[in-house]
Amino acid sequence: MSFEPLQQRSVGKNIALVLAGWILVASAIGLAGWFRTASAPLVAATVWTLTALILLACWKVSSLRHWAMKVDLRGLVLLHLTRFVAGSYFLFLCRRGELPSAFATPAGWGDIIVAALAILLLALPGVRNWKMLLFWNMIGFADILFVVMTALRLGLADWQSMRALRELPLSLLPMFLVPLIIASHVLIFIGALRLKRLPTS
Repeated sequence: MSFEPLQQRSVGKNIALVLAGWILVASAIGLAGWFRTASAPLVAATVWTLTALILLACWKVSSLRHWAMKVDLRGLVLLHLTRFVAGSYFLFLCRRGELPSAFATPAGWGDIIVAALAILLLALPGVRNWKMLLFWNMIGFADILFVVMTALRLGLADWQSMRALRELPLSLLPMFLVPLIIASHVLIFIGALRLKRLPTS
């Protein structure tokens, strides 16, 4: 086995450990209730700060940058299947009156559609086709931006209406999953452009 696959695997294991530690910390914050009183701008700032830190690490840490440039794009697309769970839960909470319909309905169905398209992308050879990958990524990126901005807008208008996003399990979205989703979209954009440059046979 060559050095490069071994290095990729080693970096991948380190990333898995970091992610495990990160979700434990986010869960502890949620259990302690420290995020419950966060303002809408603080929730949004949490998302964008964590996203920026992920992308900065992928740019500045050489081993991580090498991993990001070589990572199997199917793995990044696979992450977006979690949006089916998130979207379905948004709709469930909306029916219970715990999330406003103005947020939960478009965000929930948007996430479900993006996750369903991700399944098709993984089932078909489209993940190797840069045009299909780029098209899906643009839809998914637009959807997650809409989710974040709508949560901010509604939170500013009625802070209490978005309480569910500041409590477990949904507090894991701004503190963990959404930054990963946004960062993965950026990496997929780069990967799609890399596929575009590959010679076709």
